[in-house]
Amino acid sequence: MTLRYIPMSDDEARRIREGGPDAYGNRPEREISDGDGVPCRHCLRNVGAGEPYLIFALRPFSTLQPYAETGPVFMHAEECPAHDGDTLPPILASSVSYLLRGYGESERIVYGTGGVVPTEQLQARAEELLARPDVSSVHVRSAKNNCYQCRIELT
Repeated sequence: MTLRYIPMSDDEARRIREGGPDAYGNRPEREISDGDGVPCRHCLRNVGAGEPYLIFALRPFSTLQPYAETGPVFMHAEECPAHDGDTLPPILASSVSYLLRGYGESERIVYGTGGVVPTEQLQARAEELLARPDVSSVHVRSAKNNCYQCRIELT
């Protein structure tokens, strides 16, 4: 079983960097990173101290529906390469635990799949969830603030 870590798309990252509206219709806010806890949702690396980043609302779902959560995320203000998807993203090794939640083909939560897991068990839990016939993707979220990190699928 091979996991694929899906970052924010290049098109969406470009649109937000160009000042396009976020999921709530607002322009992204620009800040300077202190180097602590500013994970970019495009390259899936942390924004380094002194680097500019954007804060905006992201809804990582293809349709509007009751389970399509929206929340605040960060991204490098300057262009960065999208994560390759093949390796564990650096932002998923910077906390002691993460919230994983399974979603079906309809992008609705599969009840009973959500839970906080220690970082060292993240990949095994994602594989376990994706082995289920009713789970097509797993969202990784911050265990502390519930912020979306990335989506995991099988290749």
